[in-house]
Amino acid sequence: MKLLRIGPAGHEVPAAYVTDETYVDLSDVVGDFNEAFFASGGIERIRDVVEMRTVRGDVHPVRGQRLGPPIARPHQILCIGLNYSDHAAETGQDVPAEPIVFTKSPNTLIGPNDQVRIPRGATKTDWEVELGIVIGRRTSYLDSPEQARDAIAGWVVVNDVSERAFQMERGGQWAKGKSAETFNPAGPWLVTTDEVEDVLALDMWLDVNGVRRQSGSTATMVFDPYTIVHYLSQFFVLEPGDLINTGTPPGVGMGYQPPIWLAPGDVMELGIGGLGRQRQEVIAPR
Repeated sequence: MKLLRIGPAGHEVPAAYVTDETYVDLSDVVGDFNEAFFASGGIERIRDVVEMRTVRGDVHPVRGQRLGPPIARPHQILCIGLNYSDHAAETGQDVPAEPIVFTKSPNTLIGPNDQVRIPRGATKTDWEVELGIVIGRRTSYLDSPEQARDAIAGWVVVNDVSERAFQMERGGQWAKGKSAETFNPAGPWLVTTDEVEDVLALDMWLDVNGVRRQSGSTATMVFDPYTIVHYLSQFFVLEPGDLINTGTPPGVGMGYQPPIWLAPGDVMELGIGGLGRQRQEVIAPR
């Protein structure tokens, strides 16, 4: 299934994408795609409802609707840095021996086509197309990466927007460069794990103003999603609905010579094969 949330910011309703740019409304079945939904086996609970409503034609057009992030605000957003060997090379850093872990404020989460706002004082705002993992059950101290498969609810496209000056030049604390408002567009939908045959064979891309800047594949990850979830479970209790950003392929703005930074009026378009695409306009600070 492809789960999405539709409506004005803060008032989205849960839905499932079906075919021909249509969706079925699920707001009378579940309150939201949140911690309680995932913890209670919500994905399996709604399958028959989605199928029944699709068959009887109880569908609505997606066109013209605002898409929110496909999950409600998570308990935490955890991120993995330098998780593509070619991205590490373009930044002049070594491939890490263990996953580099940092956090991102949960209130950075926005819809896939919402505006991205440059923060006050920013000078080096950058883009990062990434595969996101949504956790499906409370998880800690997994015994193996294989066990992580049952802990994952699905996959989502994310843009890990970053302010490099805050990240690299203000004490080396990455969270400061990652947590500005609007810095985590997600969606258009959460794709459940059964819909993706091989999560390590997905093409990734990102354009800025119509120019291809990032082009890669999940095949070149240093640490695969199952290894990441297993690893994080040794240090964190992962809650249902938590989001994990798994790193980006090469082509970020800081990797160009000279570097390229986002400015108001720029447009980012990005996507991952089978998981959908996003589009964001960059706007000025408040």
